[in-house]
Amino acid sequence: MKLYLSLLQRNRNFRNLWFARVVSNLGDWFNLLASASLIAALSGAGTAISFLFLARFLPLFVMSPFAGVLADRFERRSLLIWADVLRAVTVLGFLFVDRPERIWLLYVLTALQFVFSAIFSPAEQAYLPAVVDKQDLVTANALDSFTWSTMLAIGALLGGLATAFFGVQTAFVLDALSFLLSAWFVTRIAVRSRGREHAESTQSTARVAFLEIFEGMRYLWAQPVLLAFALIKAGGSLVWGSVNVLEIPLAEQIFPLNGNGTLTLGLLYAAVGIGTGFGPIVVRHLLGDTWGGMLKAVSIGYFAMTLGILGLALAPSLGWMLGATTVRGIGTGVVWVFSAVLLQILIPDRLRGRVFAFEFAAFTLTQSISTLWAGYAYDNLGWSVSQIFFSAAVVSIVITGVWLIFYLRVRSRPRFAT
Repeated sequence: MKLYLSLLQRNRNFRNLWFARVVSNLGDWFNLLASASLIAALSGAGTAISFLFLARFLPLFVMSPFAGVLADRFERRSLLIWADVLRAVTVLGFLFVDRPERIWLLYVLTALQFVFSAIFSPAEQAYLPAVVDKQDLVTANALDSFTWSTMLAIGALLGGLATAFFGVQTAFVLDALSFLLSAWFVTRIAVRSRGREHAESTQSTARVAFLEIFEGMRYLWAQPVLLAFALIKAGGSLVWGSVNVLEIPLAEQIFPLNGNGTLTLGLLYAAVGIGTGFGPIVVRHLLGDTWGGMLKAVSIGYFAMTLGILGLALAPSLGWMLGATTVRGIGTGVVWVFSAVLLQILIPDRLRGRVFAFEFAAFTLTQSISTLWAGYAYDNLGWSVSQIFFSAAVVSIVITGVWLIFYLRVRSRPRFAT
């Protein structure tokens, strides 16, 4: 851990970006627990829960290409600040969702919140190489994943307790405050990325925006290996998207703690946090930062994800379920971190925002498909939670096999155009 603490101590700008992530992620998990609990109370249907995740995912897919243009065109620090402020205002609107006939408002506000998140995420990923040196990118991404995971574990547990004992309104208010605090930390970052809005202000049209989106797509299409790297997360989310839906009936109906599914859901998210937090750090320690090591890490991530999903399908007890969830989290975290580092190293700065936006759009699309399938199978096909987990495990086995074939072809590093 000395390596990670050293980066925080010597790099003030990264430290402020990290603090912003800490408080924002903590609030996010309060929000998800509260939203899931509110929908379970107002509706309880599997499709209603699927719609919650679709409201979180689809705006990311629709907005990501345009967000990538913004991230490459405008000053990235300013985009992060405005995205946080607008998310804070939006989240306060959740306080008006207090009866079944207003559940539509929760979906609308969730979608709007994630429109702003679609701007924040690629801008942050593209901004990171300006904040840290190239040799610190793996360390920064691993620490970012550990932070996300730690806040998932802590935030989910605290969010479950706060929602269970103080109500959903408290969680929503805390989430809004977390976005404002995150924006304040970002204002303290001295590094500014180079925006192109002044140099190209006369061309700031919708037509030029579409042309810039297609420029990023052409770049990836011309280099299939980089395109494959940009689809690594999409392959994983085709599996873990269904888990997002199934964890709620798993907690509420199968393994509730003293009749309280919210507490079980908090433990589930805490297990995910442990896996996604420590997995990348341990794998990085074992394999290092080399080209071959990063590719092997993605392979390990897919294997762990598959093993965890199979474990969930066979889970006979709460303890088993938490263990399998941790293993699945290890796989998710490793895939997430090392796919991001590969792109940050290989993609030129002028295209980085658009490439990360494409990656973001791709994995939110596959995650939405997986989420919708799980809700439909649970509500309309009469499948059990275990059967749907088995179907996800089959998909995971296929994706892992495809990745291994690709891995054997790119073990020796190919050349890339810039």
